[in-house]
Amino acid sequence: MTSWFRLVPLLACGALVSACAAGAGRLAAQPVSALRLETHLRFLASDALAGRMTGTPGYAAAAEYVASQLRLAGIEPGGTQGYLQPVPYAVASLDVDRSAVRLLRKGRARTLQFKKEWISGADVLRERSAVRAPAVFVGHGVSAPELGHDDYAGVDVRGKIAVIVLGAPKKLAVNPRAYYSKTTVKEAAAVAHGAVGLVLLRDAHFSKIPWEHIANNAGRIPSMLWVSAEGKAADYFPQNRGSAVFSETAGALLFEGARKSYAEVMAADAAGEALPTFALPGEVEIDRRGTVSRQSSPNVVGVLRGSDPTLAGEYVVYTAHLDHLGTGAPVNGDAIYNGAYDNALGVAMLLETARVLAAAPPRRSVLFVAVGGEERGLQGSDYFGHYPTVPVRQLVATINLDMPLVLFPLADVVAFGSEHSTLGAAIDEAARAEGLKLSPDPVPEEVLFIRSDQYSFVRHGVPSVFLTAGSTSTDPAIDGGEQIRQFRKTHYHQPSDDLSLPVHWPSAEAFARANVRIGTIVGNADQRPRWHPGNFWGEQFGKGTVTAP
Repeated sequence: MTSWFRLVPLLACGALVSACAAGAGRLAAQPVSALRLETHLRFLASDALAGRMTGTPGYAAAAEYVASQLRLAGIEPGGTQGYLQPVPYAVASLDVDRSAVRLLRKGRARTLQFKKEWISGADVLRERSAVRAPAVFVGHGVSAPELGHDDYAGVDVRGKIAVIVLGAPKKLAVNPRAYYSKTTVKEAAAVAHGAVGLVLLRDAHFSKIPWEHIANNAGRIPSMLWVSAEGKAADYFPQNRGSAVFSETAGALLFEGARKSYAEVMAADAAGEALPTFALPGEVEIDRRGTVSRQSSPNVVGVLRGSDPTLAGEYVVYTAHLDHLGTGAPVNGDAIYNGAYDNALGVAMLLETARVLAAAPPRRSVLFVAVGGEERGLQGSDYFGHYPTVPVRQLVATINLDMPLVLFPLADVVAFGSEHSTLGAAIDEAARAEGLKLSPDPVPEEVLFIRSDQYSFVRHGVPSVFLTAGSTSTDPAIDGGEQIRQFRKTHYHQPSDDLSLPVHWPSAEAFARANVRIGTIVGNADQRPRWHPGNFWGEQFGKGTVTAP
């Protein structure tokens, strides 16, 4: 399984000097090591950890490994229990045999097939959540009157099930579109308008992912939400008594006899046209049953103290999610979803960054946070954002590492969110110092800025980026973009994201060095990063208070 992996000779890396004294400064004499990166990757993505699902023994072993590596690097404990920050979770597993979704019309019921036509998680606080009500199609379910768009205008969804297309209207600017694409934002809007249930339809973008890939592990992977000391679950809406995601087949059945067919609605969405709103025939019944429990599973937190007595009370934050999908439905006989690229390599990069920075601490302190629950909806990072181990106002920037696809000789990097704050200048400088170009978001329609752990810090007003490898190769014979597309189509969230996949280690080293440089630049700068004036995210969250899901 690991026969493809061959260690490449380490690149010579002496002390490097930036042209800007207030910027990168002198990097640590410790070189970034491909051998260390590969060692971390081999352990974290090994079959022994069984896919590192949050709350499992494999995840606990991975957390202990990260804590031990931070200790060996000279990084101090930064959690609430040494290096660990236990996160309390409400957990629920769907009882598939006792759960059902039905379409009811003219006294007749059509029971939809689980996995083929619908999927859902269990309610994390209720063993049974059930709803039967008329359904209303409300387009993208976006209520943004301040932007001149409100799918609920003139629509009565009180006591009804809101049927919503994922994504957001293409007429909205990229940043508001990303914000209003969040399913928690959609759910909050639906219940605020009186809806008692929710049916989600895949939009043109999400339909690119085969339904079988999404449905394969339905009923196997538990639902998880972190809970407060008072027992309240995060982003939980008790008014919503039933939710389900419908396949294209079920969507077509749901819209039979309606003013517009499912195909017409999806065609309008793909074309970027305004979606109509209208009542759907009959009623929808969603009856979910499951087992509810509580678990604790930790984030791992380390702190490198800054060298400047004045600035050491401020923190640059590095994050990477430690969890993946655990074990699930076998694919070609393999049931372990190792998550080698997603995100064992990101954690390896975080550990190597910690080791190298420890040899030359910047003026500001640095937090290294390996979080759990990312695959369950950014749960671990969201908990840390609400209960940071240092005051949130002292967090100056977050650099999140998630699935750096160094599959080929790398010519560029992408930092989702770099255009929103002065943090972008530091990333550009760091990338150029490694001979890499900082490229803009290549897929703004995928709204990736809200889909990884940096968003949990953005919600608290912290300028943040999601740093990953770009899609351009230094080898003109290699189509990097096509390799990334093939990875997403074939390996993303599949057992084949394992140690058999190639890693271009010289590029991994360069990426890691650029990552170290970012922390050095931001950590040594006289001024902390700032949101650009008028920036959507700064205006939405710049006060440091979470105002919406």
